[in-house]
Amino acid sequence: MSRDEDRADRPRGRWSQRGATFGIWYLRTVTFINFLSAVWVSFADDIRRHNIEEFFTPYLLTAGFASGAFSLFLSVTLRRRKRAAWILNLVLSGLLLLLFGFALIAAPEFREHAQNWVSLALTLLFAAALLVSRREFYAKGDRANPKLAAVTAAGGLLVASLLAALLVTVTNTAQDGSSTFAQRWRYGLMRLVSLAADDRAFPGIATPNWVNVAINVLSTLLLVAVLWAAFRSVRSTEAITEDDEERLRALLARHGDRDSLGYFALRRDKSVMFSPSGKAAVTYRVVGGVSLASADPLGDPEAWPGAIEAWLAEAREHGWAPAVMGAGEEGGTIYARHGLDALELGDEAIVDTTEFTLGGRAMRTVRQAYNRIERAGYTVRIRRHEDIPAEEMDRLLRLADDWRDGETERGFSMALGRLGDPADGRCVMLECTDEQGELRALLSFVPWGTKGLSLDLMRRDRNSENGLMEFMVLELIQRAKEVEITQLSLNFAMFRSVFERGSRLGAGPVLRLWRSLLSFFSRWWQIESLYRANAKYRPIWEPRYMLFEKSTDLLRIGIAAGRAEGFLEAPGLPKWLNRKHLENVR
Repeated sequence: MSRDEDRADRPRGRWSQRGATFGIWYLRTVTFINFLSAVWVSFADDIRRHNIEEFFTPYLLTAGFASGAFSLFLSVTLRRRKRAAWILNLVLSGLLLLLFGFALIAAPEFREHAQNWVSLALTLLFAAALLVSRREFYAKGDRANPKLAAVTAAGGLLVASLLAALLVTVTNTAQDGSSTFAQRWRYGLMRLVSLAADDRAFPGIATPNWVNVAINVLSTLLLVAVLWAAFRSVRSTEAITEDDEERLRALLARHGDRDSLGYFALRRDKSVMFSPSGKAAVTYRVVGGVSLASADPLGDPEAWPGAIEAWLAEAREHGWAPAVMGAGEEGGTIYARHGLDALELGDEAIVDTTEFTLGGRAMRTVRQAYNRIERAGYTVRIRRHEDIPAEEMDRLLRLADDWRDGETERGFSMALGRLGDPADGRCVMLECTDEQGELRALLSFVPWGTKGLSLDLMRRDRNSENGLMEFMVLELIQRAKEVEITQLSLNFAMFRSVFERGSRLGAGPVLRLWRSLLSFFSRWWQIESLYRANAKYRPIWEPRYMLFEKSTDLLRIGIAAGRAEGFLEAPGLPKWLNRKHLENVR
């Protein structure tokens, strides 16, 4: 165990925790006052007058959006236990204390004002709290952060100053108009770095007040960008290697029947953390400072705690928020024993192929739809991926790409994301053709142990008949003996219980309102339609959970999960400039 891991896991004293809490809440309070003074002009003038005359305000209390953004960012990074944020706050508050000490000695009038003694006491208390709580701040940053912050500061200052100079040039109302572009650029630069400029030094420049405010906003944005670059978390760890994949496949061979989502742990954009014994593993991906694990751990349940503890230790070492998407009942219980809270996300639809039947009144609508597609001449071919010739697989891949809804390949916890890979030969492909022999739809399933399959991918021609997917699933269920399976995992129905209970007689007003809200959002995210599509098979519903450490991280976790699943995209470079894209092209 490394020194940082030992520090993260070592029991900490009560005063250390109280010191960290005080430091964080001090910065939050200062942030509130700074933002309040930005909109309360007379209050802001009082604060600035204190700093201009013989008074001093406490650490970071300077009034305005820029100082508010700075203190807010530092409070967030301290809360995430960033070691770099602790160092920066300690250095800045220490410098301010030195200034206070110099003023006490050199300026007798300083000692006459009670406000200065209050400011000194608050700043000293903040610095002391940081010293006492030094072991609370152990999270590492990325080694590239200092270089990135320097590049961001230099490049951002150049671009922002040129924008400021252009804005001053367009709006300059000075009568003589004698200013040069260099003077206007210097004026904008001074306002960027000091939030104020001595207008007497620029007689040929006169700008409206909103221009100065706009330049100050540019300064605030630049400051936030530099701070983000300096304090960002390590973006990721090493992805799964070939050796890791072999070890994971060995765990799946022995324990793959336990979890229908186990095979998706083999996604190559994930990282893996094994237990000390090597008998269990947690696979995860770091997205936006969230260490996002998926489903239950792999391997022997008795070794799960070792893998979970190793994963949590790494998350705390780097300041990541730990979270789990799609854990089952058994895995969720073990995660909860390690300090994570659970929130039910929905249910997974599982069909027992040995007991399924199309007979009976309850299946009448499904039976009629199935017979209609069958009479139209559609047929289904079922093969393992390893039995499909390479030329045919290439054709299927091209069609699957053509039929994809949108440019983003969605999925993380319940999608493999690499159709046709030679390593996945035991996956099952369903090909649906019309009466002319034209391919109209595809389904791909990954292995679930030795006797099951889990749905991975669904694609169909947009001009094909409605109901093809249901027809193909029913064909697989009825011909399950061909691929030697007894259980089938279909789509995940988010918030299924809300739709089911909310439509019953006697449902309460809160439940009905919640159902109505989810139905509204289903227009874009197909929440209700997925539930309806699964319910027609009368499946066994298995609950799935999201687990998290702190409720205050839920929004952050939700955004990270949306990005991982492909529903949200972070702004960045165009796809053709992305490094990974260029590597794939090569």
